[in-house]
Amino acid sequence: MAPEQQIIIGESPSFLEVIEQASRAAGHDRAVLVIGERGTGKELIASRLHFLSPRWEQNFVQVNCASLPDTLLESELFGHEAGSFTGATGRRIGRFEEADKGSLFLDEIATTSLTAQEKILRITEYGTYQRVGSNKTLNTDVRLIGATNIDLPSAADLGEFRHDLLDRLALDVITLPPLRARKEDILILATHFGQKVAQELEWSSFPGYSNELTDIMMEYNWPGNIRELKNVVERAVYYAEHEHKVIDHIILDPFQSPFRPKGKKPLTEPTHDVTITQTNEIKNQGPADYQQTVERFEKELLQNALKTNKFNQRLAAEYLSLSYHQLRHQLKKHNLLG
Repeated sequence: MAPEQQIIIGESPSFLEVIEQASRAAGHDRAVLVIGERGTGKELIASRLHFLSPRWEQNFVQVNCASLPDTLLESELFGHEAGSFTGATGRRIGRFEEADKGSLFLDEIATTSLTAQEKILRITEYGTYQRVGSNKTLNTDVRLIGATNIDLPSAADLGEFRHDLLDRLALDVITLPPLRARKEDILILATHFGQKVAQELEWSSFPGYSNELTDIMMEYNWPGNIRELKNVVERAVYYAEHEHKVIDHIILDPFQSPFRPKGKKPLTEPTHDVTITQTNEIKNQGPADYQQTVERFEKELLQNALKTNKFNQRLAAEYLSLSYHQLRHQLKKHNLLG
């Protein structure tokens, strides 16, 4: 889908405020930073900034900086001359040159090397650059839009991002709210995505979602934001029984399985207070009745899972990597169903 055809959907106050800010920023010609968690729609905001601007008829060029190694990124951005490095058999026009008179969207700009950042800074200040392997200075007129999901001021303080480039980019900073901060939009987006899949399947209409499923979607935290919601909804509609029955089942984690292979531990693991507390109790108590200790531990895990997931049993089951029926059995066993 071409960027100008993409639709931005939402009516929550935090989202509408961002849309208004982007619309205002589109009118000026300076650089803009778009900040937000993964899946929040940074590309859509960048597209809006270009197509509402006076440059809308010119090129809107997009580069994902994280997808290219440092050795190729500079060539991608600034171009190169024939023979400038192994494999450079001919001259290549870079993205800054391609975007001349238009806009260049640098997604994941925080992943660029300090050397590349220095060259980007020169373009933002003077509009000049050189192709890799050339001493000839070229000019370009580009409106730069950068996007990232990290805190750039902190990265600059750590020496991972240039302070002077940050200053040039930060005339306008648009920070997107995560989906959990715009609850009013969850069902609007879920219905939109569901209707699109229903059209692909050539259904006569979209049947909607059951009340229970609606509650699950509203209570879930959506760490992957809109992109995750879209995937979950598409999976639910594709696997629905038929077009005339409301959709009443979704899979939030497609990797959940008792046979899932064990992976590497993350660098920073979330800890659950109840687990730490209970483990320390066992250590401090010394010898104890094994069965009572296990039962007490299970009960506290269940209570913690229910509280963390706002007493939604299906979410609590996923939180504990149990099936819904397994969780119900454990709740009954520990008298927690009432």
